[in-house]
Amino acid sequence: MAWIETIPPEEAGGPLKKEYDEAVARSGSVANVVSLSSLNPGALSAWIGVYKAVMHGPSPLERYERELVATIVSQENACRY
Repeated sequence: MAWIETIPPEEAGGPLKKEYDEAVARSGSVANVVSLSSLNPGALSAWIGVYKAVMHGPSPLERYERELVATIVSQENACRY
């Protein structure tokens, strides 16, 4: 298994702390997939912006349909997310 250095929530400051705080507000914790970009808070912010646009923005798909697609793709990729 690969090892990627991350900054844990208790050590986060500045823009990273803001992203982590928003993650906790959204889902109750900082998911591993979020912490993977902790060394580059700018990239993390951009990635979360894309996620929000895809999952919450205007779309011909309902929210549950988008979640279903994400779940199936994750399952096919043997990903736990």
